[in-house]
Amino acid sequence: MADSSDAATGKSSRNRMVDSVSEKAQEVFKEDYVKARDVAVQAAKSRAYLYPIKGIFYFMTHRSLWKPFLSRLGPYVALSVSVVAGMFTFTYLPQLALLVFVNGPLAVVTTVVLILNESSTIINMISRNWLLQDALLDTFDGTLIARDSTNMVSEGREVKSGSDPIQKLGKILKSPFEKFSPKAIIRYFMYLPLNFIPVVGTGIFIFLQGRNRGKLVHGRYFQLKRWSTSQRSDWLEKHTGPYTAFGLVATVLEMIPIASMFFTYTNTVGAALWAADIEAKNTTMTDSTAPSLRETAEKADEL
Repeated sequence: MADSSDAATGKSSRNRMVDSVSEKAQEVFKEDYVKARDVAVQAAKSRAYLYPIKGIFYFMTHRSLWKPFLSRLGPYVALSVSVVAGMFTFTYLPQLALLVFVNGPLAVVTTVVLILNESSTIINMISRNWLLQDALLDTFDGTLIARDSTNMVSEGREVKSGSDPIQKLGKILKSPFEKFSPKAIIRYFMYLPLNFIPVVGTGIFIFLQGRNRGKLVHGRYFQLKRWSTSQRSDWLEKHTGPYTAFGLVATVLEMIPIASMFFTYTNTVGAALWAADIEAKNTTMTDSTAPSLRETAEKADEL
């Protein structure tokens, strides 16, 4: 009788534990779902996903912005062709052999997507650190000047007289964009195994890359605004949706072989257009956050 009672007690305890874990899991799922829904709604309302597209049209219709792009075109094309060709030559079959076990026939497609993403990451890491850094900086600042935000640009560099926005750019007074950080590389390799999950995993991988990419698009803008690290984090946290949306579209565009350089520049133009609109309060990112951050910065400067 005692053994039977102990067994029943143990079973009841296990059932309560399972129920407790199940309830916690449901709570976590609901919280994550609500957060994801809020981010999606925020992204849709902001229309930030349109700025990479706006950047393409603005870049195409403003020839003065082509100068930094054309000055780096030859070396970048050579770098892109070398990286993409090398990745497909040496890594396609090994990665296909791995992905075919989990993705089946879809492995042919998912492997191509994976290699393009890997190639894009390598190209961006090399080009942004050594090849394109100054040119992208000129493109961002030149776009701001073209959008009548000369005062903002003058916070980070000398601005000359003239009508051509690129020719007006003078000596840089503040360091340019942040370089590709070691944390970004670590996160990339941490997320890489997601590609072993058929279709959905690749989608999640691109989404996470886009989210991280979005956090970097306004590095120069924040610098010109003289915002501290905490102020930047506060702004990005409050506008996670818009920056994720921008970063996702930008990431997909920059995954396109060879054309990735073009889209790297147009995404930079799009980011500058977005910054100019935020300054002009021409976005759904309301006035409530920016002034509070600005006031904090002004108070800090006074101390």
